[in-house]
Amino acid sequence: QVQVAESGGDLVQPGGSLRLSCATSISIFHMYVMGWYRQAPGKQREMVARLFSGGNIEYADSVKGRVTISKNDAVKTVTDTVTVSLEMNDLKPEDTAVYYCNALYGGREYWGQGTQVTVTS
Repeated sequence: QVQVAESGGDLVQPGGSLRLSCATSISIFHMYVMGWYRQAPGKQREMVARLFSGGNIEYADSVKGRVTISKNDAVKTVTDTVTVSLEMNDLKPEDTAVYYCNALYGGREYWGQGTQVTVTS
């Protein structure tokens, strides 16, 4: 069973910044797709950003230029596991949502429990 755990959600003012982190039990030497999704009240879950182990990155149009997804690249030991971050800048009230980390690995999909991001003045 793959573990996926988000952290970093908070209450921020419009224009502020926030960094979310997702820790997994996936080895950095394996192939995977890591993604950040969000779900606002009354809305469907939507993709925010995705990162492929080979390096390709995708962003939703609504966050392009304001959001950066990244992964831990420094190889320290063979036991290192994947950590993915989502740096969000110039946050807007419409960014308010529960943010979920998603992992596609070994032909299966795994979700974290979610972390709340609230943007309000």
